[in-house]
Amino acid sequence: MNEPYQYRDRDVAPDPRRALRFGEGRISGYSAVFLSAMCLLAVLAYLFPSYLTTTELRQVYDASELQKLLKYAMYSSIFLSVVSLVLYRKKWFGITGLVLIAIAFALGGYTIHVGPVEPKPLSLGVDWLILTFLGSVLIFTSLEKLFPRHREQVILRPEWRLDLYYFCFNHLAISAILLLANYHTTHFHWAVSPDVQAAVQSLPLLVQVGLIILAADFVLYWEHRLYHEVRPLWPIHAVHHSVENLDWLAGSRGHFLQVFSERAMVMVPLYLLGPDKAALDIYVTFAALQAVLIHCNVNFSFGPLRYVLVMPQFHHWHHSSEKPAIDTNYAAHTVIFDWLFGTYHVPDERWPAEYGTTKKLPTTVWGQLLYPLTANLKKAE
Repeated sequence: MNEPYQYRDRDVAPDPRRALRFGEGRISGYSAVFLSAMCLLAVLAYLFPSYLTTTELRQVYDASELQKLLKYAMYSSIFLSVVSLVLYRKKWFGITGLVLIAIAFALGGYTIHVGPVEPKPLSLGVDWLILTFLGSVLIFTSLEKLFPRHREQVILRPEWRLDLYYFCFNHLAISAILLLANYHTTHFHWAVSPDVQAAVQSLPLLVQVGLIILAADFVLYWEHRLYHEVRPLWPIHAVHHSVENLDWLAGSRGHFLQVFSERAMVMVPLYLLGPDKAALDIYVTFAALQAVLIHCNVNFSFGPLRYVLVMPQFHHWHHSSEKPAIDTNYAAHTVIFDWLFGTYHVPDERWPAEYGTTKKLPTTVWGQLLYPLTANLKKAE
């Protein structure tokens, strides 16, 4: 007879070497480098909008108004670079910030003319990368510092650089992802019913959004479950599970095969339902924010919402390497399908003590890129 599993509290040891403290110059140093890099990317996007911005996102923002924000960001990066030079012993942070922003000014800075943009089938989503990175840092890092689940977990936790690479790749490749997803949906034109789509569009907006969420979640649940339970597919998804310290950035880690397939599959129910564009926009915003939030190091209970929607505690258990949690909590949006199909696991008020995979994965970009191939070859031997 098996003994009941003994749940433990997670032990996060203080890491003074990685901690960011006021007055040492590290905060201004890292901020200067990242902000000046974002400013330089923004200038390049203004210079080559057809190749470095996404058609869908350009319809949402006003490029001329964003130039005003770019102006303040460029001067802020100069200030932060100078502060870093004064306070931080590693002078290359401040120097790098000043060099990057000098190049941005030399290329035209915030004065580049904004005109009509010729759309290209494929482009790098530099605008998507900049806006989501700055927004995520501002919103989710603030939440994690104000309301942390694990107070000792630092922002610059182990492998943050690896996850930053995934964040950049996934956002820069957004046009290619959308192109593949749209191409994939065309194979289901035979299943489109004008009557069904008309009926969906006749529903109130919020009802349409709810229907989209349920339909997308059903597809994502089973795709996710296949990645876990079909052994040849697991090494692809294992890359995402290899994160051992969850925060908002950790959710970006994922093999490109999973990223592309997930986006392609979730587009199918949306294509078949044919809801209003406003409903789709609301769903996309909801899904994007939820995907980041559920990986966050935050201590919110979310009250009754946690019994309906996927929230951090639920998804953190999905990432746990503890035995009772393995192969559970597959849903992306709601907990409904895990309840229905017997894969729900949230033990009362407890949170996981351990994250990651039971077998360690490589910790380099190339090692993880090739891991599905090498892991399956080893199994075949």
